[in-house]
Amino acid sequence: MKRKRLCNIILALLLSVATFAEDSIAAAAHEKPKKEIYNGTQIKLDILSPVLISGLNNWKMQHYEMAINVRLAQRFYPTFELGYTGGRTSRGDTITYNGQGGFFRVGADICPLKKHPESPHAMLVGIRIGTAVQGTKQGLVTDSWHPYTTRADCWGEIVAGCQVEIAKVNQTAFYMGWMGRVKFLFTRDTEDKDGNATPIYIPGYGNRDNIGWGVNYFLGWRF
Repeated sequence: MKRKRLCNIILALLLSVATFAEDSIAAAAHEKPKKEIYNGTQIKLDILSPVLISGLNNWKMQHYEMAINVRLAQRFYPTFELGYTGGRTSRGDTITYNGQGGFFRVGADICPLKKHPESPHAMLVGIRIGTAVQGTKQGLVTDSWHPYTTRADCWGEIVAGCQVEIAKVNQTAFYMGWMGRVKFLFTRDTEDKDGNATPIYIPGYGNRDNIGWGVNYFLGWRF
């Protein structure tokens, strides 16, 4: 009798352990995978703007631009962009511009698509704040003496575009995509503190208009 009771106790314990293990496995199977905050860093090189800006200015302007962003929680892309613009251009037949300077933009993009945020392909919308510092010589076409001045400008942007993954080697992925920009100039004064006319062209922004536009086509890689 005692042996039978002992066997029953052992059998009950084994059944309890088995039931507990089965419940644990089922619960683990239904648990959602943990989301990683950091999803990689991406470097982008713009290949369209150098051709577009030079072509619109009779191939007398040089423009180079790149961007670095970090992908967070699959959807968010804090972004830093920087570049250089220099050369000659004119407005109509009256004002000539000769200058060069650097610019940078900071901002963030978000992927608004709710399904499959982990996909390497993404639609992106975002904002930027841009600043440019340049040195210029500017004046009338008939003038032989143009004063050299330095100038800083600031603007904001609304951007939208997309990117697609075209290849992947181990943990390195290669991308291509485009980005459209609508720009709003903040520094709208027409003269500096010394009475000199403000430059008609702003590196990273374009012609000095209250509202401007731009487009980038880039190649990038993520690591």
